[in-house]
Amino acid sequence: MASSGLRRILVSGSVLAMACASVGYASAQVVDPQTTTPDAATPTGAATPDTGAGLTNVKAADGDILVTGSRIKQDPNNSALPLQIITNQELTRNGISNPEQLIAFLTTNGSGADNLASNADVTSGAQRGTNGLSAANLRGQGAAATLVLLNGRRVAAHGLSGSAVDVNQIPFAAIERVEVLKDGASAIYGTDAIGGVINFITRKDYKGLGLQAFNDITEAGGGNIYRLSGVAGYGDLAEQGFNVMGAVSYSWNEILRGADRDFVNGNQPNRGLSIDTRGTPIATAFALNNGTFLPRGPAGQIGTLLGGTTGTLGAGGATNVAPLTGLQVPGTTTTYGAGGINVLNLPGGAGCETMDGGMAYDAALWNAPSARYACAWDTGRAAVIQQPIQTLTYYARGVVRIAQEHELSLEVTGSDAKSAKSFSNAQVSSNTSNFQVAYPLNALTASSYNAVYNAIAAQFPGVAGNYGKPIAFRWRCVACGPREYKTETKTLRVAAAMEGPLWTAWDYRAGASYARSEAASVLGSGYFYRGTLASGAYDPAAPTAAGAAGPGLAGLINAGILNPFSLTQSDAAIAGLQAVSAFGQTLYGGQYEVKQFDYSIAGPLVRLWGDRSVQLAAGVDYRRETYSFNGSDAAAATAPVIFLAAFDNVNALRQKERTVKAAYAEMLVPILPGLEVTGAVRVDDYTGFGTTTNPKVSIKFRPWEPLMFRGSYNTGFRVPAFNQIFNGVTLSPYSGSDLADPVACPGGVPNSNNPACALIRPEIATGGNLQLGPETAKQFSAGVVIQPGPRFSASVDWWKIDVDDTIQTLSLRQLIDSAALFEDRFIRDGSNTIIGIDDRVINAGSRRTQGLEVAARGGVEALGGVLSTGIDGTLLLKKREKLTPTSPYSGSLIGVFTFAGDLGVRWKHNAFINYANDKVVLSLTQIFRKGYKNFALPGIAAGTVTRPEYNAFVKDYIIYNASVSYIALPGFKITAGVRNLFDTDPPFAVTYDGNTGAGGSWEPRIADPRGRSFTMSVEAKF
Repeated sequence: MASSGLRRILVSGSVLAMACASVGYASAQVVDPQTTTPDAATPTGAATPDTGAGLTNVKAADGDILVTGSRIKQDPNNSALPLQIITNQELTRNGISNPEQLIAFLTTNGSGADNLASNADVTSGAQRGTNGLSAANLRGQGAAATLVLLNGRRVAAHGLSGSAVDVNQIPFAAIERVEVLKDGASAIYGTDAIGGVINFITRKDYKGLGLQAFNDITEAGGGNIYRLSGVAGYGDLAEQGFNVMGAVSYSWNEILRGADRDFVNGNQPNRGLSIDTRGTPIATAFALNNGTFLPRGPAGQIGTLLGGTTGTLGAGGATNVAPLTGLQVPGTTTTYGAGGINVLNLPGGAGCETMDGGMAYDAALWNAPSARYACAWDTGRAAVIQQPIQTLTYYARGVVRIAQEHELSLEVTGSDAKSAKSFSNAQVSSNTSNFQVAYPLNALTASSYNAVYNAIAAQFPGVAGNYGKPIAFRWRCVACGPREYKTETKTLRVAAAMEGPLWTAWDYRAGASYARSEAASVLGSGYFYRGTLASGAYDPAAPTAAGAAGPGLAGLINAGILNPFSLTQSDAAIAGLQAVSAFGQTLYGGQYEVKQFDYSIAGPLVRLWGDRSVQLAAGVDYRRETYSFNGSDAAAATAPVIFLAAFDNVNALRQKERTVKAAYAEMLVPILPGLEVTGAVRVDDYTGFGTTTNPKVSIKFRPWEPLMFRGSYNTGFRVPAFNQIFNGVTLSPYSGSDLADPVACPGGVPNSNNPACALIRPEIATGGNLQLGPETAKQFSAGVVIQPGPRFSASVDWWKIDVDDTIQTLSLRQLIDSAALFEDRFIRDGSNTIIGIDDRVINAGSRRTQGLEVAARGGVEALGGVLSTGIDGTLLLKKREKLTPTSPYSGSLIGVFTFAGDLGVRWKHNAFINYANDKVVLSLTQIFRKGYKNFALPGIAAGTVTRPEYNAFVKDYIIYNASVSYIALPGFKITAGVRNLFDTDPPFAVTYDGNTGAGGSWEPRIADPRGRSFTMSVEAKF
């Protein structure tokens, strides 16, 4: 099958190539000069660009250009700034077709939950509201601590999250290069530039017409990626005094589900992984106390078949709703009914594995002896592991030269991205509060009811007295379809700029921009009206299906039309689901706007010696940011409840705004030949936060032409996002089985052998904090660059980031492990039982991070061309934190698993070998990500269970990409490649979160789930 798939892919790619080739052959003109920055063996990894990092392109008299991180024009390959330039050639040889893939490729980027795959499943806490978002996270400082620019100016944060920039809005077809500043830059740009800066730089003086077609087809099927783009430009700025250009791109990523890849497998008990959820496609029956609105038995019996869960163990019977003695777990006062009984897992049953994704519940691993006869279901197989997304981006730019020296430009860019996160089918569970449903015994259900009853009674005869009572259950409604959020994000950015000379060697830059990101999510498949009020009574406002006992899902279940004990549903059940569907209802939406005005001047201040002068730059910056978040009418108090829909009306915000007024200055002083010191300072006045001043000092020392030393010290800050301040409080019941009272049970890990370590399931409070302040940072760096020849360069940079007053939502495990520091966040009742945990965002404490970044390039002339090799790598030396100002620092967090935040991978590198001549480019790249400490489920964590194949450490992730480019005709290039050459699966990792039901057997923050794929790109320039 794989070989036939490969043939199909190659044939389709050949057809695409032939189609584009015929156009190129008929229309291609003389080859234009190179229009993008080429690779080179330099400190940045690229030749010195011809165009600056801003919107316009006025060079200094000596040819220096504006670079990311400085207002003083300079040569980026002879600078104190640790800058990496990602060229289009590098993107092509690695089959990188969109900004998200680029961010994941950067070794300096952290390993946080910042991509679409990481947020495709059920999320909680800070990850909520990230639908459709792909963000950058330089040096693992968080997505909100990385500044993303387009041509040197800000873009709007994502409309839903209001904190991080969605990189999918970047017009990739118009990009000339990407500059990554691996240093703090608050002294130049203000807030957010703590982890670093990523500046996407577009083409500036494009002429002609360029077309590109790209596909990336997986060998195993699913998750294919396609892109069509075009760019056109007219006018020669130097000769005609103007240039206009435009670019448009349409890309689409196809869906890939966990079930499409064998490595997504939550049923690996020997390796320490099994799923906690007992809601299964053939329902697991449960004991349940009586409820006022629960269905009754045919003779009016109250209660449910498996009895109750509280009270003294009883003998059963029509009027007894206490726990059944016949179901008692030996040596305990609980029953198997409390843990769930699935007929497939009883002696003589068909086995839980007969359900797709089913498995026997691992009672030992989850410290739940009463669940001995339950089944579980692999939620990870139902989730999307590559979200489908369709993205249209457009870019237009016009520039005119006035009086031969001044450039006036206008830039318009926008995007429209439609994504769909899809995850496990709804778990429908009986309760005695707002969803009082149970499977009844009636003429419609008798056959199915009796089959379930007979199977249970054969093992537990004590249920005989309860025959006829409805069956309470937990059920995954396969017929309901997977749950889905559909999100559309629209962005617009308009920027105008003017740049030119003032007087001898001095220039000015002026600009104004408006940027907007607007996002809205609606419910897709898998969502239905519950049909009940908070009391459990039927809700007359909810739709009612034909023949149902009442409105919504509740009416369908209580009538027996929906059968939770069958994999197939009747036509009446399917029609009933359609009648109570909530498809298309608004979930929430948001909008973020940025209005910015800036003006700066730069030039020589005083000549010191030779042709070297003190350079000065100074500027002012005014910015207004606004954010609003809309709830949904479907979540209004009077509206019928939509089952399991994660509305956020409590977080609805009318338009909030803040104003930023700033002034900055930068001075470069050439002290001695080869020795330069640059100082910068910026003062920002923030609405609600007062004034902050942030300096930066950097030094460059080149005692010998092949050797350069560089270093810097700077301070930075980050203000909280609007929603981190103003969000309301959301209460969510904790569903996991991995928490215990940390006071009664040191360590807070449940242990069924220790009553003090009984599991707890408190309500978790999340939300904003009106008292939240900014976080501050101090950053240091020191490095050396060696350039012994024109084809060799190597650099090593040490960096250190000290962040205080960190803005974060602590993980529950952090709170449990540090309970003595946060006693007030554990809410207890009169019996001292934890009933709630306050997990709202706080200024927590401090974080200390250190690392080394290495880069090397080398090449020789060989075989009629150039053979080159290179490596970019990041080594994490230190990652520690403390949660309060007075508490001690934690142990090392390098390579320690967490459900949220950054994994702290110790070492990452990208290494390549490349051969190029005038016609052909051959390339092989290795991508390496170091392994880390594996997560352990409660039984293993508590030491009560051992599993023979449990791996305490996750293996390294290593893949190879190969490509070949061929310039067949003037103006025509074709590139074919293979990503993940050896079809390496993501390494096995325990990532299952018992609270949300998300995760499973692999880590989307590290690995690409698509497997081997075949890429083809055809480019034609006319």
